[in-house]
Amino acid sequence: MTSIFRDALGDEFERLHPKMQWRFGFSSVDGVAHIGHGTMAQVWRGPLWTLPFLLLGSTRRVLFPGRGTDIPFTIENYAYVDSFGRETVTFARRFRMRRRIRAFDATMIMSAQRGRVVDYLGTHQHLAVDLDITVDDRGGITLNSGDQRFYEGVIGFRFPMLFSGVAEVSEWWEEADQKFHIDVAVRNRRFGKLFGYRGTFSVTERPCSAEEIPIDVRPIREERRE
Repeated sequence: MTSIFRDALGDEFERLHPKMQWRFGFSSVDGVAHIGHGTMAQVWRGPLWTLPFLLLGSTRRVLFPGRGTDIPFTIENYAYVDSFGRETVTFARRFRMRRRIRAFDATMIMSAQRGRVVDYLGTHQHLAVDLDITVDDRGGITLNSGDQRFYEGVIGFRFPMLFSGVAEVSEWWEEADQKFHIDVAVRNRRFGKLFGYRGTFSVTERPCSAEEIPIDVRPIREERRE
């Protein structure tokens, strides 16, 4: 098995900065985990009307209503094969806000059916989001969200974008401070800003077998539909 990001980018993967290739280039056969620690210079949310949307999302680790500056941050990336035989990568993010730790989780697969990476958001993989992935001029990676589908039991439908957000995630390596930089913005196409964060972090690699992956970073429920 190869990295889902290498599969998605093809030859473009080689345009990534070497540190970005290292970060996004491992797979389940490598038996490693990448653990990042850093600080988000800013975590922000939209106007008051966005609070119900963000509070609902926080119950399943999809966005949250907090905001602040200089927020301690961790991200855990593990690669494994899910119960449907798909190469999967976790993005388990934790933000140590003033009153509580907030979580924002996702698991990503490379969908042969859809010809792109699909991002399952939250603890129950209710929302499947198509991702367009590109390499920028810095050798960084940009992920833009596209079509979204909601799945629960026998129910499955294309999620109306009027009630959701589109995300742009930019991550790159800076030689000046020897850190990864990230800038995330989630917006509703009609109503504007919903949620985002920006900051820096460092990543360490450690050995990790599939059995050693913490249960807390894996979804409670896996969805077959892509």
